[in-house]
Amino acid sequence: MGQILTRLELRHAVERLRDQRRTVALANGHFDLLHVGHLRYLRAAAREANVLVVAINDDDSVQRLKGPGRPLVPATERAELLAALEPVDFVVVFEGDTPAPLLEELQPDVHCKGPDYDRPENVPEYEVVRAYGGRTALVGDPKDHATSDLISKVRALAD
Repeated sequence: MGQILTRLELRHAVERLRDQRRTVALANGHFDLLHVGHLRYLRAAAREANVLVVAINDDDSVQRLKGPGRPLVPATERAELLAALEPVDFVVVFEGDTPAPLLEELQPDVHCKGPDYDRPENVPEYEVVRAYGGRTALVGDPKDHATSDLISKVRALAD
């Protein structure tokens, strides 16, 4: 079972892992309603390094990025659910709309993103990762699952 850490605790954990010559992958997202696409993404991300860190957007940024009524599940509960998944070693909740500051701080070996992007160079944080010598990897199955689609289906059934 993964651990939920503060940003400072995670920074210290990553430093210890580096001392042990272990590689770190960081995957990020909202993870508002967990679905099979998330699990496949995280399993694929975990194969990119020895340790998988999952960074989730805080509630304020999910609301800004996804709109009113989101998130459906608060960050503390999203973190708890993610920490219980087998591929996840650490979970951290970050503030802001982008994980770029967290990436700069932790400098994971690999930043994993889903297949929403056609090339790693199109990931918004690509240059941040490249600047410190990291790698951006596109992982997971095709984007056939989306939380927004699930919400739409539930709303349609409720009408």
